[in-house]
Amino acid sequence: MEVKEYLQNAEDSMQLAVEYLDDTLSHIRAGKASARLLDGIRVDYYGSQAPISNVANVSVPDARTIAITPWEKSMFKEIEKAIINSELGITPENNGEVIRLCIPPLTEDRRKQLVKQSKAEAENAKVSVRNARREAIEGLKKEIKNGLSEDNEKDAEARVQKLHDKYMKKIDEIFADKEKEILTV
Repeated sequence: MEVKEYLQNAEDSMQLAVEYLDDTLSHIRAGKASARLLDGIRVDYYGSQAPISNVANVSVPDARTIAITPWEKSMFKEIEKAIINSELGITPENNGEVIRLCIPPLTEDRRKQLVKQSKAEAENAKVSVRNARREAIEGLKKEIKNGLSEDNEKDAEARVQKLHDKYMKKIDEIFADKEKEILTV
């Protein structure tokens, strides 16, 4: 493999780790209503599992409420059941027209718990970035045996380290933003 391939593979892995972190943190409830909170919840729709957004209109009328308007009346019970059985921890209110989810304000203990959970996710992403760096450097060291000069290998290692630092900074920024969002009352 060429040096560019090792660098590209490392960068791709690091980018995936950051994207995964961003997606994971978006599903952590921070006291504000967001339609993305429902992304992981599936409902039974004529024998197959479908996301709520595929069977209903999901909107956020204000900072504390998510409104779900099913396209078919028969879906009310299915959607309610899926939300109750999910790990969201919110009881839906149904008035026959719209299912409302009222997002309760977070307690101080819950905020700390969510920050801790977010920090663990950020740490997992950092481990993935470090692993991508390690794999690239190990591959580059093996290329010396295949004729790559040591100077080129050292330059490539330095570029891998720069990539590593760039993605670590991104992870820290994403976590800091989420922490601020969670701790904002």
